[in-house]
Amino acid sequence: MTTQNDIDSQICRLHAEICQTMANPKRLQIINILREKEISAGELQRILKIPKANLSQHMAVLKQKGIVVARREGNTVYFRLARPKILKAYDIMREVLFEVIENQQKLLTEARKKNRRS
Repeated sequence: MTTQNDIDSQICRLHAEICQTMANPKRLQIINILREKEISAGELQRILKIPKANLSQHMAVLKQKGIVVARREGNTVYFRLARPKILKAYDIMREVLFEVIENQQKLLTEARKKNRRS
């Protein structure tokens, strides 16, 4: 019998996998680029300035985790975000990052003031 703890553990594992997928700077760039519109693989490659093989690897991971979807039109593959909610997560993490940076800057300022007094 599956307990609530087992279910919570499984959900936490899946949550960690999504976070791990997004813990790559290039993948975060891809998510941010796809914020605006669907875009071709070639255009993504041009914007990111990475080899086709690298882009392909990143897109495979993002597709496997359900973050992006692809569609083919002739020889061109287009990508878009599978779930717009992913942008909420992206934006919240960005806000947290800015808050952390602000706090670090405040600490640095205080440390410099203290050093001048010494």
